[in-house]
Amino acid sequence: MPEDYTPTYVEQGKAFERDTDYIPDRITSGARDPGDHHNKSDGSGREYWPVEPGRYRLIVARACPWANRAIIVRSLLGLEDVISMGQCGPTHDSRSWTFDLDPGGVDPVLGYERLQQAYFARFPDYPKGITVPAMVDVSTKAVVTNDFPWITHDFFFEWREFHRPDAPDLWPAECREEMEEVMRRIYTEVNNGVYRCGFAGSQEAYDDAFERLFAALDWLEERLAERRFLMGEDITEADVRLFTTLARFDPVYHGHFKTNRSKLVELPHLWRYARELYAIPAFGDSIDFDQIKAHYYRVHTDLNPSGIVPDGPDLSGWTTAV
Repeated sequence: MPEDYTPTYVEQGKAFERDTDYIPDRITSGARDPGDHHNKSDGSGREYWPVEPGRYRLIVARACPWANRAIIVRSLLGLEDVISMGQCGPTHDSRSWTFDLDPGGVDPVLGYERLQQAYFARFPDYPKGITVPAMVDVSTKAVVTNDFPWITHDFFFEWREFHRPDAPDLWPAECREEMEEVMRRIYTEVNNGVYRCGFAGSQEAYDDAFERLFAALDWLEERLAERRFLMGEDITEADVRLFTTLARFDPVYHGHFKTNRSKLVELPHLWRYARELYAIPAFGDSIDFDQIKAHYYRVHTDLNPSGIVPDGPDLSGWTTAV
């Protein structure tokens, strides 16, 4: 594929469909190296890798909401010393995310210029998108998984031995069933819903996505009128998953993706909630609004062919007291 190839996100006449065909492998406690005949197997075709401090490198981009989840959970659980983290820059071409934030444009641990190199180290003809977050085996410099919902799930359940003593219970047993239902709706209607608006290929597809998105936001606004966080008084994985979309809503989605019925700042309970989370270092420190805007407005050339990044909106409200 040529270097100057411009990816297309909008298919005329069609609704947006996200490709969710990720590398399904997981890193779990008690697993052995892939290929070991004693290793676990569940018949799914995935391979299981062992939890080992220092073995893996989490590759992220602060611009990406899916990678943003992993940054937050790693910090909340105190896994910084056992799972290193490499950061790609905010933009990418059709080939890959790149390490242009590092000196010389090279990740200091992997020695790579492109995340693509880690994928090709394991799958030389890897045919799908090179996505973040990705867990990479440092010893082989090969990708292990990019299945982002399982990455944060396993940070909590499989790396517990290495959590900091006061780490939050992100998957509380007493409300887990309800939380998973809440997260499913957040994913389909909000996390992915903004993309279905932005990448709609017809007016009908856009109208449907728009209606569904704001129905879900209204539901969340009502839910947060009666509770501090989504599941009550304590932070859970559900809050991590919603926050990453809320943080991008006014800077990007409201204009770039045409989700313009309401701004986040006009939804009082969601805005209070988002600011309270932002004040927590694991959340607020993960956000770089400049990188977020640079990514969306420069990469999506079919939506913004000029590549101009808007100067607004005013984001000072994020640091005002709740």
